[in-house]
Amino acid sequence: MSLLDRLLGRAGGPRRTVDVDGARRLLADGAVLVDVRSGDEWRAGHAPSATHIPMAQLGSRMRLLPTGTPIVTTCRMGARSAHAAAMLRSAGYTVSNLRGGMLAWQRAGQRIVAGNGKAGTIA
Repeated sequence: MSLLDRLLGRAGGPRRTVDVDGARRLLADGAVLVDVRSGDEWRAGHAPSATHIPMAQLGSRMRLLPTGTPIVTTCRMGARSAHAAAMLRSAGYTVSNLRGGMLAWQRAGQRIVAGNGKAGTIA
């Protein structure tokens, strides 16, 4: 299997996705929500409990994430975070990707905050 296949989650078992309710359950049990969107997207609006690691920085910053703790990745719609999940999974993390991303989070009525702490929006 090629490196690209491994990064895209085509090797090492099935890709795991969760819907908003599944993500909320994982977060309630101690999982970490990792938002891989750009800084501008993050500042416009994000989940209050999320950790921001832009996709371009994930390779160098993933070591800051706790090992042995489940991770849920998210982006705007779920595509970038699927790649992030595959990267983290290949590094040994237990990862689920939020299906539909932050747009699904917002549609489900979950709280979104802007960089200034006020109500945010998904850019």
